[in-house]
Amino acid sequence: MNDTDLRVMQLNGTGYCCAQIFILLCLDNMQRENPDLVRSAQGLCLGMGNCSGSCGILSGGICALGLYAGKGTDQETPDDKFPLLVETFKDWFQKKVTSQFGGIRCEDILGEKCSTPKPEKCGTLLIEAYNELVKILLDAGFDPVEGREESDGY
Repeated sequence: MNDTDLRVMQLNGTGYCCAQIFILLCLDNMQRENPDLVRSAQGLCLGMGNCSGSCGILSGGICALGLYAGKGTDQETPDDKFPLLVETFKDWFQKKVTSQFGGIRCEDILGEKCSTPKPEKCGTLLIEAYNELVKILLDAGFDPVEGREESDGY
């Protein structure tokens, strides 16, 4: 087990869901805290609440990409690479998860009794997706440790 595996287990053990864990891993990299963002990510978990929506790992990962390349203040613009980052991550996730589980909804991944995440499925997938996200960022010239510069009042 590596540090990421341990951190995912620790965050899951303290009650965070998949999308929140994804955001927390990225915030950890940047040595930042943002409880408002972490709270808001909970709305993406369990397929946006009822298992019928896209997996929170996918939506949380796309939100995490926004931490690095999205617009966050009136003075900022999204990085030109943002749409490509999103598309690359989404394509990877869809291919990986559809081939393994038959679809990208939480219900596809967790089965009919989709009420809580299953660490053996969700934890492994989250770690693989996080590693892929870091690779995508690095390939596009982003430093996962730096993120975007913090704006005034942040």
